[in-house]
Amino acid sequence: MALISLAQAWPTLPFAILCFVLLVQIRSRLKSRLPLPPGPSGLPFVGNVQEFPLTPERISALHAQYGDLVRLTIFGDEFILLGSHESAVALLEKRSSNYSGRNMFELADMTNFDWLLTWMPYGTHFRKVRGCFHRCFNATAIQAYRPIQQEEVKRHLLRLLEHPRDFYEHGRKLIGTVIIRIVYGLDVKDSLPGCPPNKYISIAEESMSAFSVIFHPGQYYAQSFPWLRYVPAWFPGARFQRDFAAWRPIVRSMLNVPWKAAGKLTVRSEGKMPPWTFYANTMERIENNEEDEYAAKCTAASAYFGGADTTLSTLQIFTAAMASSPHVQKRAQEELDAVVGPGRLPTLEDKPSLPYVSAVAKECLRWRQVVPINVPHICSEEDEFNGYRIPKEARVISNAAGYSMDPKNYQDPETFNPDRFLVDGKLSSEILDPASFAFGYGRRICPGRHFAEGAVFLMLSNILHTFTIESGAGEAGKAAPSDVCKMTLGVVSFPAPFECNFKPKSSDAEALIRASASDLA
Repeated sequence: MALISLAQAWPTLPFAILCFVLLVQIRSRLKSRLPLPPGPSGLPFVGNVQEFPLTPERISALHAQYGDLVRLTIFGDEFILLGSHESAVALLEKRSSNYSGRNMFELADMTNFDWLLTWMPYGTHFRKVRGCFHRCFNATAIQAYRPIQQEEVKRHLLRLLEHPRDFYEHGRKLIGTVIIRIVYGLDVKDSLPGCPPNKYISIAEESMSAFSVIFHPGQYYAQSFPWLRYVPAWFPGARFQRDFAAWRPIVRSMLNVPWKAAGKLTVRSEGKMPPWTFYANTMERIENNEEDEYAAKCTAASAYFGGADTTLSTLQIFTAAMASSPHVQKRAQEELDAVVGPGRLPTLEDKPSLPYVSAVAKECLRWRQVVPINVPHICSEEDEFNGYRIPKEARVISNAAGYSMDPKNYQDPETFNPDRFLVDGKLSSEILDPASFAFGYGRRICPGRHFAEGAVFLMLSNILHTFTIESGAGEAGKAAPSDVCKMTLGVVSFPAPFECNFKPKSSDAEALIRASASDLA
């Protein structure tokens, strides 16, 4: 009977196919007739050039005026701004197959940032690099790195004790050293305040400074016109070519120098590099495959690049928050005293028993956004959302800084208040976790987020357990922490420079710091 039914249906198959094709075409035409999202009117040819470079405050003002979806254009490029976390989830996560692209790879290639995972087009190489990240930085794998993190935190506490005014430099040293040791297995010698930093840290910092300028939306016309790469540097208005030429060698060094040093170390030590390091773990699997080794090298540089500045900024935000919120600091210290006690330093194993300290860490992620405007996602195929048409190749931007200040999710958002994440003394799953937007969305979410969250908790819990952070009067050009209301403009943002004082919480705390550091080689 099934064969007879199929035979009877066969003559109608072409008609069914024709109907299907017509329905698809009709749906496509109906979609193309949908209105584009609203937005400010632009000028001929240049579009909304006056709105760029974008800032979180300007984006929030546009949403207040035009609604949840806002459209901007600049030189023909379409930008769709998402006004809420819910819209970002609906598009960038639930429709991630259509919103995982990037379209600044040409600019990345012009500046030698072609190795950076952030800008890689979605494809085979991207998946290789992403796979390396996941294998070595998933929630289980990162547990092997905890001894290194704890060692370097102990050294950090001693540096704060001996040179408290240099807290920013100490933070940079701590985070850079942890990542270099974990990723490359390289030793980073300590240096006195005021001395030149380690060469690997210097290369990374210079590269990250360049990145923050180059890729800020609307900063360079080359973002919209990749063909400008062929304009000679002497041509009027081609300052970007001179900027890029100065940065290219530094950016390429970020990829090659520490990786080459790790290889030399492995040869000299006859394979004695710790097997848990990213370099050793990855090279065991490569077996002289050049393509896989290049993917591993890209992963290593991207890991350092993605983790150093962002974690340092979060540490600075924590410092400013504690100095300007002594009541929060005191309550966190009381919890640490009760759970950890005076005889040892806190570890990541203590985290489940420290809900208030965990809430402080969450509030640091929310209160000030390290990446205020998330890197644009590209709409691969024309789409429809909430009655509006999203054009193919549109750059879709989520405003993390705006979401963190959304009163629908966070009451009195300008106030640093860890209690917002607690119900009956426990962390509540009902409150929007700032990690859900601070680390990006969908297939482009930060692959090192588990490592970053653990690092932040370990740093701030150890500092709170041993020091009291007090607001300083502020030097010329530096604000007191209570005046830190704005972040610097860039792809990665920092609090404005400020002064504060680190004082040992007690004589017992000072003794604990010295005893813990004395155990280290």
